[in-house]
Amino acid sequence: MSRFKAVIFDWAGTMVDFGSFAPVAALVAGFADFGVTVSVAQARGPMGLPKRDHISALLADPALAAAWQAAQGRAPDAAAVDRVLAAFVTRTEAAVARHAALVPGAAEVLAHLARAGIRVGSTTGYTRAIMARLQPLAAAQGFAPEAVVCADDVVEGRPGALQMYRCLSEMRVYPPSAVIKVDDTEPGIAEGLAVGALTVGVALSGNLAGLTVAELAALAPEARAALRAQAAARLRVAGAHHVIDTVADLPALITRLELVSDGKSGSP
Repeated sequence: MSRFKAVIFDWAGTMVDFGSFAPVAALVAGFADFGVTVSVAQARGPMGLPKRDHISALLADPALAAAWQAAQGRAPDAAAVDRVLAAFVTRTEAAVARHAALVPGAAEVLAHLARAGIRVGSTTGYTRAIMARLQPLAAAQGFAPEAVVCADDVVEGRPGALQMYRCLSEMRVYPPSAVIKVDDTEPGIAEGLAVGALTVGVALSGNLAGLTVAELAALAPEARAALRAQAAARLRVAGAHHVIDTVADLPALITRLELVSDGKSGSP
């Protein structure tokens, strides 16, 4: 029997949407609706936070705050965040339909976990309205976690612990030390640490790499290694206990951790 009772997955950039493109496209377009240009790099910066906090962080940037004031005639405030969030949600509901494909190998990972008796839950920075569009698309591909806890389901989202606590409570899984949290962002790693879960960062399928499957495959080996090292370093600084390329590597990691736990191998 596995030492792990459950794996709690993030969504975009971890299990679906290789490269995490849907939220980026929606943020860039959502700000453009108000005459403000946000670059892809800027949009990716606070990724992993609840989307209201993500937008607040962007509008707190002096350059973007100045651009908002120039376009809208007033400094950004809570009402500005609400307006951008509404535009973001509307645009993301459409964007997730274009970026709903499972990350390669994810279906096989789910089958492996089912065979091992390890349950599956999830948390996300997306709102419930966005997930209402995304969940059926993912379920049709075999990804239907027992619990889906959205950013607006709790009073405080990532990097705090409440989404994880709610997820584990809904699944009736404990202790958190028997749980693996898998995520592609620093706030997602932080929420796993906040409850005492083992945290696994994914370096190449998510926001930190920001490439499609084809773009990643086209990189020269040295460029791919440099990108992996850069993303892995950020995830480890955030506190990730382990870093893998994509979720496809999770079964091998779990096997190594099980062997270590049984005293059959050296350090993973």
